[in-house]
Amino acid sequence: MKIHEYQAKDILRRYGVPVPRGIVVDHPDDARQAAKQLGGRVVVKAQIHAGGRGKGGGVKLAKDADEAAELTKKMIGMRLVTHQTGPEGREVRKVLIEEALNIDRELYLGITLDRRIGMPVIMASKQGGMEIEEVAARDPKAIHREAIDGVLGVQPFQARAVTNALDLKGDAYKKCISFVQKLMAAYMDTDASLAEINPLLVTKEGDVFALDCKMNFDDNALFRHKDIAEMRDLNEEDPLEVEASKHGLNYIKLDGNVGCMVNGAGLAMATMDIIKLAGGEPANFLDVGGGASAEQVKNAFRIILSDQNVKAILINIFGGIMRGDRIAEGVVSASREVGLPVPVVVRLEGTNVELGKEILAKSGLPLITADGMAEAAKKVVEAAKKV
Repeated sequence: MKIHEYQAKDILRRYGVPVPRGIVVDHPDDARQAAKQLGGRVVVKAQIHAGGRGKGGGVKLAKDADEAAELTKKMIGMRLVTHQTGPEGREVRKVLIEEALNIDRELYLGITLDRRIGMPVIMASKQGGMEIEEVAARDPKAIHREAIDGVLGVQPFQARAVTNALDLKGDAYKKCISFVQKLMAAYMDTDASLAEINPLLVTKEGDVFALDCKMNFDDNALFRHKDIAEMRDLNEEDPLEVEASKHGLNYIKLDGNVGCMVNGAGLAMATMDIIKLAGGEPANFLDVGGGASAEQVKNAFRIILSDQNVKAILINIFGGIMRGDRIAEGVVSASREVGLPVPVVVRLEGTNVELGKEILAKSGLPLITADGMAEAAKKVVEAAKKV
């Protein structure tokens, strides 16, 4: 789960991580008052779940309170387009009015989970203000990595190693060590999957601030953090993904035209791969889970068809816990209720597969069946091309 910058900074404040003073608003008059309260000269920052806001015109410096109000008026309601939003952009509903600081250096500091070693890793670079992927591609040695034991937490020598990699001196050196330790505590305590400070700001006075902050969280741990779960902004998520989550379905919208309904994440990824191998493009990732009911299958079918780009659907089910007859019943029920505006290819295997095929055959519906994944992928891609 993602949250907004202002929400991430609220969390960091709880742990003593230095962040600039800021006030979130959704109206120009409130922006004017906030700017006056923060000293007049402020930064107006659009709040959307995407990076690259500055390049897209979503981060502006205001010299006084009136200019802050004017910039807020222009930003609220605009569709901000960045390299992470896609061409459709995101509507700006709130802005963060933040005090302007005396910038001396911009650095990078982030924490994420390295699944290869099963440990959180601190990443630090002197090249702040840039996408870390760009830095890694151009100069991998420019990024210092420090693996942290999840039980012991960040040790003093590791915090010093990170600070040394950022080439800090004097008061900034001491403050950065504390910053790293507190950021790690926030990351671990909240079950975050990402805590990215970009840029990490060093002021001319020698202070260290999280000038920008991005935090993502492990959905599976949100039951432990009701306060963070309440920060979820459904306006920032794809409507179909939100609808799928209501029915216990794992759905991610993609750019292709072949809809996929699969049980199991591994099989879903393999299905998307084989569709591409057959010359098609998957329109979504949809995992109905190992024990989905006929009702869930019906909802999955409806959600896939809600995507107007879908020209054909591949239902690829391996019946382990999931029974083939249950899937078949769900497919037939959904087809009759929703209709079949596009071709549907069904490949069943595993538990009760023969019974499932019999249900499909007797349904009288124009469903296309396949016996193997390669055959199913070939048929669905050909069907999509004919629509």
